[in-house]
Amino acid sequence: MNYLEYFAYSDTDLIKLKEKDSKLGKLIDKIPKPEREINADPFRSLVNSIISQQISGAAAASISDRLSATCFPMLSPEMILGKSDEEIISCGLGKKKTAYIKSIACAAKSGEIEINRLKLLSDEEIIKTLTKLPGVGEWTAQMFLIFCLNRQNVLSYKDFGIRRGIMKLYGLTELTKEYFEEIRTRYSPYCTLASFYLWEIAKLDVNIITIC
Repeated sequence: MNYLEYFAYSDTDLIKLKEKDSKLGKLIDKIPKPEREINADPFRSLVNSIISQQISGAAAASISDRLSATCFPMLSPEMILGKSDEEIISCGLGKKKTAYIKSIACAAKSGEIEINRLKLLSDEEIIKTLTKLPGVGEWTAQMFLIFCLNRQNVLSYKDFGIRRGIMKLYGLTELTKEYFEEIRTRYSPYCTLASFYLWEIAKLDVNIITIC
């Protein structure tokens, strides 16, 4: 079954975000509209969030593909628990990430975490629930909110690309948590959409940003 979709937002959301910050708005007009894939399968999405920790997107995608092939026909808690550590490690994962993924599979299979009911919880409740799992920190939980549940108001201080994008956008040499919270409040309730643009801004030459 194909669970891939695209993050849903409206043109009105984009207009409202631009109104909240003129400097960001000018760059929004120069950057292609974001089309971000999400994965509506909560277990697969959470596993992919673990895989993605501290590696490039391309490397994460390659490992995810190999793990899916190993767990054919479906990446599920049962299939993960049916594989040896060595089989999972052979997909490109380290011992720690393998242990984390198996812990998530155990929690999902036992009902310790009702993974398919997470969508019924608030963002804060989901973060609190998921961070009880080994290897799942605040960043991983926030990426789950975005790339599985299509939550609209997520801006992660734990994400280096987000912080870098903010610093480039506003010409900062450092970013305090207090100022980050000011930015988050400014962008709310469109923080996830802002996150997509900040990730792109983080890649831009600073001179392009300056002339805007």
